[in-house]
Amino acid sequence: MFRFYWYPNCSTCKNAKKWLDANEVSYEAIHIVENPPSPEILQEAADKSGLPLTKLFNTSGKVYREGGYKEKIKEADDAQLKSWLSENGMLIKRPLLIGEKSAAVGFKPEAYEAVTA
Repeated sequence: MFRFYWYPNCSTCKNAKKWLDANEVSYEAIHIVENPPSPEILQEAADKSGLPLTKLFNTSGKVYREGGYKEKIKEADDAQLKSWLSENGMLIKRPLLIGEKSAAVGFKPEAYEAVTA
């Protein structure tokens, strides 16, 4: 079973959920703002997706822009990055799909095909 961190008001998240349902993928839907992933889960997502932690930030989001994270992340270590992300789900690029062996950040059908295969 996959863990699917999403924000129900996000159109990209809605499209990802439709894709998961249409492809009969078994998942647990987790509201990313009400239950943001822990630092350990964020590290797992980074490791399984092959992305650095900085790529888990929602760089187009209001919280990111208003919080000055573009500059802050340049000097931050991994522990600080995970702390910021785990404290505010709106900072996280969404949706986040985590499986046994792989993960996808954001939504692209081809990435979801690879992760769920």
